[in-house]
Amino acid sequence: MMDTVRQLAEFNLVTIVLVCVILFSVWQGVSRGASGSVRHLFFLIMESGLTVIALLLSYKAAQALSPTVAAWLQEMTIQIPSHELSWWERMYYTTVTSIRDFALLRFALLCIVLYMLIRVIIGALTRLVLTLLAPSSTNDTPSGQPHADQPLRRQDLHQSAHKPLVIRFMSRVVGAVVGVVTGFVRAFFIVVLLFGYVTLQQDSVVSKMIQSSAAYQAAANQVIEPLAGAWVTKQLPVFTAQVEEQLSDLMQRKYEVIDYRIPHNVEKAAFEVTKGARSDEEKARKLYDWVGTRVAYDWNKANNYIQRGEWKEQTPEETFDSRLGVCIDYARLYAIMARTVGLEVRVVTGRGYDGKGGYGPHAWNTVKLGDQGWIPLDATWASTGNWFNPPNFEATHIPDKGALSNS
Repeated sequence: MMDTVRQLAEFNLVTIVLVCVILFSVWQGVSRGASGSVRHLFFLIMESGLTVIALLLSYKAAQALSPTVAAWLQEMTIQIPSHELSWWERMYYTTVTSIRDFALLRFALLCIVLYMLIRVIIGALTRLVLTLLAPSSTNDTPSGQPHADQPLRRQDLHQSAHKPLVIRFMSRVVGAVVGVVTGFVRAFFIVVLLFGYVTLQQDSVVSKMIQSSAAYQAAANQVIEPLAGAWVTKQLPVFTAQVEEQLSDLMQRKYEVIDYRIPHNVEKAAFEVTKGARSDEEKARKLYDWVGTRVAYDWNKANNYIQRGEWKEQTPEETFDSRLGVCIDYARLYAIMARTVGLEVRVVTGRGYDGKGGYGPHAWNTVKLGDQGWIPLDATWASTGNWFNPPNFEATHIPDKGALSNS
């Protein structure tokens, strides 16, 4: 208790929030009285239990249905049109093909849909059971007391005022005790969420502030850690890494769908550039040299974006025709030319070294070369030196989280 008081004196935000949650629950308990507080606690625990049951059922159902949905989408033979796609067509084909190809995304969407459906069914069944157990309780319970979450009516206040003082006092005391229990339940749920955050962001300033809370430490170390701490610390980072990978793949799919149509002139140029190449690495290198020397950096476009926030979206065909572009335009043009000659390639977004001690938004490519795996290249910087899989590439190129998960 003294540790908690000391934490409050030191203005630890987490401890203050947890204490306020408990105090608020106590105030609610005193306001509701014994029967109302017990009823509220019962429904809180029941709702929490039903939520956990719904989550487990949706998790199991999504696991079972995910392969079936994937097979069904595979049978649909989704073919992206070769014409210029409108924004809604891009959204549709990106979403459908991503659900088909990305297992975690498919599983997550199924979980969400199934959870909402199961929760509705469980809620309806619960109301039916409660109605059967207490058919006369519509707005009031059989005892005549108002529902815990309904305001007291005038006649209820009048009746309450005529109850003996001792009974009213004891009702408030019991309500306060139940409020304490309710507050600890609410605070525990908050600590569970904070524990998950700390597990993922152990070195952040917020995590250090959370861990400095005596109230958090008591709940995390004495309850959560013994029960589920090992599972959370092992599984949650793995799951988060998978989510980051899928988000990166989803961004990549966006570019694949947008740039699915390869113009004839670009296709012809790609075959001409790689003519005589005897390996995938030689193809990739020839395309890197060609894009890096034929396209000039569009400083007007870059400055318009930096100074005025004006962004001009352009297709790889426009980059090819104008021979002008910024980093994302170099990367997208390289990607469609590489795909034309059978290379597996990705557009990577992240931050690049600006030569002044900082980093700015940047884009480049990775290409898969047999036993070498995924190798990086930056056609935008080709005029400044060799940026085709050079040593220490990662020192000047920092990808967005998960962007190189397959490299």
